[in-house]
Amino acid sequence: METLKPWLELAGRWLLVFMFIYSGLGKITGYEGSAQYMQQAGVPGLLLPLVIAVELVGGLAIAVGWRTRLAAFLLAGFSILAALFFHAKFDDPAQQIQFMKNLTIAGGFLLLVVHGAGTLSLDARRRPA
Repeated sequence: METLKPWLELAGRWLLVFMFIYSGLGKITGYEGSAQYMQQAGVPGLLLPLVIAVELVGGLAIAVGWRTRLAAFLLAGFSILAALFFHAKFDDPAQQIQFMKNLTIAGGFLLLVVHGAGTLSLDARRRPA
């Protein structure tokens, strides 16, 4: 298992952030629709550039393992806020699942905050030997 550990850490990071990178890119290509969706949920559309930056920069940082703990902390908070603003409609079973999904993702990010990115990361290369 120890020989697989670095690769599993890397795969786990990639799987955790794929959705954020994909979503950030989608918000760029569908900028107006994304801004309208945010405004319908009571979130100012002016925050969309920040949302895109958090998803893309945070996602890419975790993917390569750069400043992983900070990026994971920010994305955990982002996931919780997204759950509260966009999916706290508990009379709708689909929204309940989305809410729980966001909380589950936040939990994964918090594990990265505690444990870091692992050996196959830029963070590991920055650490003195």
